[in-house]
Amino acid sequence: MASAGAERANMSFIALIVAVATIGGFMFGYDSGVINGTQDGLRAAFNLDDAGLGVAVAALLPGCAFGAFLAGRLADLFGRRAVMMSAALIFIASALLAGAAGSAVLFIAARFVAGLAVGAASVISPVYISEVTPASIRGRLSSVQQIMIIAGLTGAFLANYWLAHTAGESTASFWLGYPAWRWMFWMQVIPAGIYFLALLLIPESPRYLMLKDRDAEAGTVLTKLFGATYANDKVREIRDSLAADHHRPRFSDLIDKSTGKIRKIVWAGIGLAVFQQLVGINIVFYYGAVLWQSVGFSENDALLINIGSGLLSIAACLFTIFTIDKIGRKPLLLVGSAGMAVTLAVMAWCFSTATFIDGGMHLSDETGKVALVAANLYVIFFNLSWGPVMWVMLGEMFPNQIRGSGLAVSGFAQWGANFAISVSFPWLASNIGLPITYGFYAASALISFFFVKAMINETRGRELEDMVG
Repeated sequence: MASAGAERANMSFIALIVAVATIGGFMFGYDSGVINGTQDGLRAAFNLDDAGLGVAVAALLPGCAFGAFLAGRLADLFGRRAVMMSAALIFIASALLAGAAGSAVLFIAARFVAGLAVGAASVISPVYISEVTPASIRGRLSSVQQIMIIAGLTGAFLANYWLAHTAGESTASFWLGYPAWRWMFWMQVIPAGIYFLALLLIPESPRYLMLKDRDAEAGTVLTKLFGATYANDKVREIRDSLAADHHRPRFSDLIDKSTGKIRKIVWAGIGLAVFQQLVGINIVFYYGAVLWQSVGFSENDALLINIGSGLLSIAACLFTIFTIDKIGRKPLLLVGSAGMAVTLAVMAWCFSTATFIDGGMHLSDETGKVALVAANLYVIFFNLSWGPVMWVMLGEMFPNQIRGSGLAVSGFAQWGANFAISVSFPWLASNIGLPITYGFYAASALISFFFVKAMINETRGRELEDMVG
């Protein structure tokens, strides 16, 4: 919506909507990060080797890919809010199942199901926020999603740390005689239940309602958001923006009818989604505790480092919130790519100096500090750029007619790349080594810089109805 819309906006109602929708981001982060700190318990309970642990850790991710793919389409069929409510219920069920799993197969199945909810929340929350907020502050409000993702990750790290510290270690018995690592999964039922109940308080997206020819309901929502006069104008604007041959959204809309090829905007969305993962950010999220233990830190120190990284990430996202609608999306992406390329290269160099003692890798005290500083700078660069900006852009860059389909394929690509990077890390670290592994992430960050320059158009301040591609 234009700045005029922002001037008339019912900001208290919009704030409520954004707060509720971004609980999905919190759950996205919590469910993604809860695995960090449970790995000793998983190894002990299910007798897992490195390859088996990689599969258990990454089991969430194929589910995320399918969840994102299905959610984009289901959101066009049944609505944004309905998909988010379904995701909330899946979060609850999967958390209970993962904690109670008696075998590796059942655990992997539970995490795959959890992935369906994570994938759905990852794509639907940003698009829902973009469809109910004014254009002049859309980037700022959509960026809250990334803060909530990091808050969820940090919340999982804090809960895991408290449970492991209170029990003595993650494999020690805790409440009702169950080991602490199982309670790490069960704890997420609390925020998931809050998410479901809060979703009852918010309306359906007006853009979805108009895609379903429910103009009167869309007008009611827009009136509550922006007032009657602006709502009437916006209903006409949205209607005019839909394709002349307006029909139920379908995947064939992703093909440019004039060329018969996939639209450039779709390739741009897929590229953004994939490069966000090729820089290796989720290695920090999923394997942070194991990584820092492998270079000489204790389990307790490693979990505290994770918490510190989460707090730095939130601070970086706050910077983005205050700048994204002033300097734009593209400059932030370029700065992030350059910063990540440098810091990842420094980390690769640090790991190349490691020595091996009793089969374990150790860094000198000085090099360990450099690696820790570089890792945290890397996290900062990611979270002031690609972390929030990629989700903001996926939520707003596609024209109304193809938004659901564009999100479906981009979300599938994002989580597919996430799976490939995460499941390969234990094997790569053991067989090829951290220097080459992190060198690949650094090279990906460098390539992403040139991808942004060539493929990404600025969307700052533009109405959703003005998006083309």
